[in-house]
Amino acid sequence: MTVYISTGGFSKVSADEISRKLIEEGIDTIELSGGIHSANVIKNLNKLKNKAKFQIHNYFPPPKIPFVLNLASEDKEIYELSLNHIYHALDCCLELNAKYYSFHAGFLCDLKINELGKKIKKRKLYDRKKSIEIFLERVFLISKKAENLGLKIMIENNVLSQSVKDEFGKNPLLMCDPDECSKIFSETPKNVKFLLDVAHLKVSANSLSFNSYEMFKKCNNFIGGYHLSDNNGFSDSNDSFLEDSWFWKYLKCDLDYYSIEVYKRSISEIKNLKDIADSNLSRK
Repeated sequence: MTVYISTGGFSKVSADEISRKLIEEGIDTIELSGGIHSANVIKNLNKLKNKAKFQIHNYFPPPKIPFVLNLASEDKEIYELSLNHIYHALDCCLELNAKYYSFHAGFLCDLKINELGKKIKKRKLYDRKKSIEIFLERVFLISKKAENLGLKIMIENNVLSQSVKDEFGKNPLLMCDPDECSKIFSETPKNVKFLLDVAHLKVSANSLSFNSYEMFKKCNNFIGGYHLSDNNGFSDSNDSFLEDSWFWKYLKCDLDYYSIEVYKRSISEIKNLKDIADSNLSRK
């Protein structure tokens, strides 16, 4: 059982800089996520890999020219950017001795950078069935490369807010509900697992009117790790969790991937959250 700290909560500094600070504070299990572009970030992290255990998530290392990663895109340029980014991330995993690479499920439209985590304006959507087929085809390509490199892949559930659902009149994202998540993972290779973000689940369950427990139940056999944070159930705010937060009773305790993805907190506060996670997971 390993609890990681996501660098995504320290987005205004480079991942190598915050990793160095985390290591100095005694945190040596780190999920590299997002941050600002730095040409030397992998080179600098390489100097730290004997002091820490790294894993790589989604939009890392941040590209020089930002874009929204979307493996379900029908736009050739966005698809190629997305696939090339992931292939590069897999190579970075090897370089940093990371065992896992995880990424978000796709979208039924192509988003702009300034729409991430904010209001998404209504536009024409790709066909859902076709998008799932395209997404799965690309997941197979990625899983094959990962397998050849001795790496494991995880896909994270998206978060659907009520405001986005109202804007489109439907769900424009993949992998928000238990049925679709279960269907997708039943068709993926064995080295592809589910990275279940419990905070994303909380919001999506409210927006789509399903019981959060159904996700844990239907996808139990596919879950390979968790992203941990909390919110008010209406927006994904990456807030702190508590010792008695709602999700602890549903989590598997025998996995080697639990990542704390809490934003706008000091390293000291993050260390306290890691203690809470360690305590809850070891008690189960």
